[in-house]
Amino acid sequence: MSGPQPNRPSDTALAAAAGRELATFSRVLYERGWMPGTSGNLSRRGDGARRDVALITASGLAKGELTADDMVAVHAETGVGLRPGAPRPSAETVIHAAIYQATDAAAVIHVHSPHATAVACRYADRGRPGTLPLERFELLKGLGLADPSRAEVPVFPNWPQVARIADEVAEFLKGADRPPPGLLIADHGITVWGASLAQARDRLECFEAIAQLITLGVPPAGGPAPRSSPALTAPTFPGPARAAAPTSRNGHRHDQHD
Repeated sequence: MSGPQPNRPSDTALAAAAGRELATFSRVLYERGWMPGTSGNLSRRGDGARRDVALITASGLAKGELTADDMVAVHAETGVGLRPGAPRPSAETVIHAAIYQATDAAAVIHVHSPHATAVACRYADRGRPGTLPLERFELLKGLGLADPSRAEVPVFPNWPQVARIADEVAEFLKGADRPPPGLLIADHGITVWGASLAQARDRLECFEAIAQLITLGVPPAGGPAPRSSPALTAPTFPGPARAAAPTSRNGHRHDQHD
């Protein structure tokens, strides 16, 4: 049996619409300050018979300036590119693929939002994956949890080899019983997923708001705030703008995971 064929004429309109949606969400998150430089990545899985294909943001491009043409078709559960000569997909495509393989997610968002990143730095075990218990926060109800009063959020080391992070994500998700729809990577950022880009964004906002409370000194679960982690000053970010995307495009490459 042949592999996915994303270039069929019948797929063109759907791919263009999905690409425009990814570009819009990328621009909104960039304008919030959560995808600085060319960092961050978003993907959307195909529907129905096209669930074997995902579109993901290309590597090395400013996320506030993307268009539908800057999305790369990959195999949803392996991350392998499907179009010879296409732009290089995000360096973290394999993490998206691990999530699609282990969950029913249809969209994945990875950003470097400051509070979630600070929490990932503070509570990481540098040598192995761990979990961060969250309890009591009202915004846990926005994550679609079986028990909305608590969650065990996985925190992974930021290995230089992205494939190693992806392997640990896959191992965790396959062994977890109804895990929360998000994960932290130490010194790096947060990845969240959902049934749509809108749901993944909403969940991301809940995670980031909870992380902001933790950076301000609220204990993530029972007990006092960590003594070695004083409260941080909370920067202010504008709300999600809906302005048209700039017409210029930035093809500058960089050394970030993007």
